Amino acid sequence: EGFFSMGKHFWSIRFWHISVRIYTFLIPFFLVIPGEHLRICPQEYTCCTSEMEDKLSQQSKLEFENLVEETSHFVRTTFVSRHKKFDEFFRELLENAERSLNDMFVRTYGMLYMQNSEVFQDLFTELKRYYTGGNVNLEEMLNDFWARLLERMFQLINPQYHFSEDYLECVSKYTDQLKPFGDVPRKLKVQVTRAFIAARTFVQGLTVGREVANRVSKVSPTPGCIRALMKMLYCPYCRGLPTVKPCNNYCLNVMKGCLANQADLDTEWNLFIDAMLLVAERLEGPFNIESVMDPIDVKISEAIMNMQENSMQVSAKVLFNVTEIFDLFSLSLSLNQVTDIKEKLKLSKKFWSTLPYTICKDERVTAGASVEEDCWNGHTKARYLPEIMNDGLTNQINNPEVDVDITRPDTFIRQQIMALRVMTNKLKNAYNGNDVNFQDTSDETSGSGSGSGCTDDICPTEFDFITTEAPPVDSDRREVEASATQPGCSLHTLLVIFLTLVLQRRWR
Repeated sequence: EGFFSMGKHFWSIRFWHISVRIYTFLIPFFLVIPGEHLRICPQEYTCCTSEMEDKLSQQSKLEFENLVEETSHFVRTTFVSRHKKFDEFFRELLENAERSLNDMFVRTYGMLYMQNSEVFQDLFTELKRYYTGGNVNLEEMLNDFWARLLERMFQLINPQYHFSEDYLECVSKYTDQLKPFGDVPRKLKVQVTRAFIAARTFVQGLTVGREVANRVSKVSPTPGCIRALMKMLYCPYCRGLPTVKPCNNYCLNVMKGCLANQADLDTEWNLFIDAMLLVAERLEGPFNIESVMDPIDVKISEAIMNMQENSMQVSAKVLFNVTEIFDLFSLSLSLNQVTDIKEKLKLSKKFWSTLPYTICKDERVTAGASVEEDCWNGHTKARYLPEIMNDGLTNQINNPEVDVDITRPDTFIRQQIMALRVMTNKLKNAYNGNDVNFQDTSDETSGSGSGSGCTDDICPTEFDFITTEAPPVDSDRREVEASATQPGCSLHTLLVIFLTLVLQRRWR
């Protein structure tokens, strides 16, 4: 129903347009009257009544709104379609990486993995939540993942002992110092945070560009603009010159006056596009999300093997399986989408300042730049003499065609400028690898990134003394080896206990 009503609206406008052209073409043969009653067109002999002038003014407004929306169609669809493609690509990349890790670990670790799979599922859940705009600190989340994995592994490689939850939590506090997984967590943290920050900010930028383009393309012409549009588009009809189109330079002054606030958007828009292109380069290069997510299962498995090696429990079978899967596993996705987006973004630079020129090039609107004499100049069929105004609101103070109040900038356009400015600041931070959601994005000079959790001068280096629960005693068996009462949970103590457990396993 909406489609048909929209279609009827469109055809009613076109029918009215055609009717006006036919009527104003024929009426000079029947009626020519003095034009003292006209408020917009030259008050000379005319074929238009006051009522016709009012209706043609409204028609001018509709045609102008349609022209702007039609001309901005390219830039709007660029952001809509590229946002959809990139979002689909990224989500599929995450799903494939999670599926690959699950398949690989089921084959490699079997039941041990399935009993602890929620640790890995939670990792991907948090990564997806971060990408979709959730309040997730990537560094803290990754630290928690490795800490949880250490707790599980610590229990698995020491099954003869029973550790309380408090003690395991204490062990996990020293993940960075113990380095049970080698250097994999540090490297992966750097890669994942930079890649995800860039990807999420990039897709947010596509969203902002889409919203700004959609909003700004729906213009509401001022009364002064409507008068100028009527004078340019339909006063030739009232003068009996229906075949004479407006002069190109005349059209430019009218459009620059009507679109003065939109032109002021251009500076911030160009900075926004430049920042988008910089982040796109990051996504193609060092922050390439595909190169991070593609082998993430292999990297995590490598970390687990590092822990096994530290515990003197290297498994040749596991090593073989990991190598085999690494050779076979590859994603069919690529970042060609980013290259395509870059090319389209480049084409949208300076769009708002060139909008008047784009509209006035339309042969449906003007006589063309090459026709300087046989065109409508606002008064008659002759050359248009006034100079062309520069772009922007302040430059319209002497616009000969449109009355523009340069002291009252369009509040709506200023809101869009601010939205672009904030997004540009986020993109610049993302380009430098800084997480934009954990800083004051309203501070344009801010370059600080997200926090990395506790710092050495804030977090304690020792923890309260914790004892494990007593092991059960079976009357038909000897008492299960009890875990001794552990001293204070400091890093030195943890290292001693960890080495003792390893040596015990080695000599059993």
